[in-house]
Amino acid sequence: PRSTLFPYTTLFRSLLRCLRTGEALLIDAAAEPERLIELIGDTPVVRIVTTHKHADHWQALAEVQAATGAAVAAHPIDAEEIPVTVTEPVEHGDVVRAGDCELTVIHLRGHTPGSIALRYDAAAEPHLFTGDSLFPGGPGKTTSPADFTSLMNDLEQRVFDQLPDPTWVYPGHGNDTTLGAERPNVPEWRARGW
Repeated sequence: PRSTLFPYTTLFRSLLRCLRTGEALLIDAAAEPERLIELIGDTPVVRIVTTHKHADHWQALAEVQAATGAAVAAHPIDAEEIPVTVTEPVEHGDVVRAGDCELTVIHLRGHTPGSIALRYDAAAEPHLFTGDSLFPGGPGKTTSPADFTSLMNDLEQRVFDQLPDPTWVYPGHGNDTTLGAERPNVPEWRARGW
């Protein structure tokens, strides 16, 4: 394998570390900056990706960024509401890196206008970090029927139509799942409207 993937904690979604270079990418510096910095230790975090503008995904970001000197990546639509300067605005299809590890950005409009997911393909099966756009049991919260439709369209076209059932899904909160476990429920989600 080209990377190791540290498991979910309430402090951050994931820390992906390149085995060859040791460089790491942190997804969502969520909370408790002192503990998070301690957990990171001497791992060289080169990039912190924030999946969307909601505070529960960036409360530790300023402190962690200051401690690591990492670049900060987010979608430009949500960037203004993130409390540090986004030095690397990312759009749908862009690639973010840590050493040899590459993750593809998937823009999933609806939970927030600038919500993104990250797709990692170097493992036996793809891994997808979905922020608050996809959970076990359904899409993330939206505030209007138009936002819900937008999120469902993006999930169907950019996730379910593109990725196989064994794809691991790591949501911003709660348990992991696979696309295969969720795929049969997509028509029900659309019909219920949430």
